[in-house]
Amino acid sequence: MMENSFKGQVALVTGGTKGIGKAIADKLTAAGAQVVVTARTAPTDTSLQNFIAADLTQPDSADRIAKEILNKYGRINIIVNNAGANLSPGGGFSTLSDEHWYNDWQLNFLSIVRINKALLPAMIEQKHGVIINISTGAAKQPIWEMTMSYSSAKAALNVYSKALASEVGSKGIRVNVVSPGVVKTPLMLEFIENLATSSQITVDAAFKAVMDKVGVAMGRMAEPEEIADLVAFLASPNANYITGANYSVDGGASPTV
Repeated sequence: MMENSFKGQVALVTGGTKGIGKAIADKLTAAGAQVVVTARTAPTDTSLQNFIAADLTQPDSADRIAKEILNKYGRINIIVNNAGANLSPGGGFSTLSDEHWYNDWQLNFLSIVRINKALLPAMIEQKHGVIINISTGAAKQPIWEMTMSYSSAKAALNVYSKALASEVGSKGIRVNVVSPGVVKTPLMLEFIENLATSSQITVDAAFKAVMDKVGVAMGRMAEPEEIADLVAFLASPNANYITGANYSVDGGASPTV
């Protein structure tokens, strides 16, 4: 159903060289989009022809990315703000320095605000566009031992996204949020390994501890492609009347209706 859905459209996927971002970039490319991918380091996948090296925590990165895209293509149709990570140690408030808070908010909130601000004028001029911000289930269900500063930055992203959707909806631009739960990505696997090391337990025990803490009803991690499927739908014309929404893809982890 998605074949050629995005033919002639230009999409930006930040953090698109691995994990959820790569799955999204691959999905949109397969459906016909010209996909521009950003990350701090060049990908090992040589099939990615449209790559911009950028550290999104640096304030000037957003304007540089926007300029490169608009100079090359003259338009932007889809923005998927996927870049993000839990950069801080676990252990609660006493372990978090000002630098930890600053780094998490720079990457997980302010970088997204900057990317959108840099590219929204082009979307407004063309009277069409889709923005999908990748958040996390931890923004609604924070785990103080693991995700305090990260969760707070993503919670701010959720509020910002709703406000932005209200502002630009009448201009033909849709803004939605996708909130994954526990996803089998390199970052998540590294997180579990680090948890096992710091807790002096096995990796299997650390995995079980995370799954028990989050409370995933389906009892497994999501595959990145399962997140990408929803993102592609929300970016497509099939979702033309959906904006200002936040979709959980968490295997039933959310304890509320």
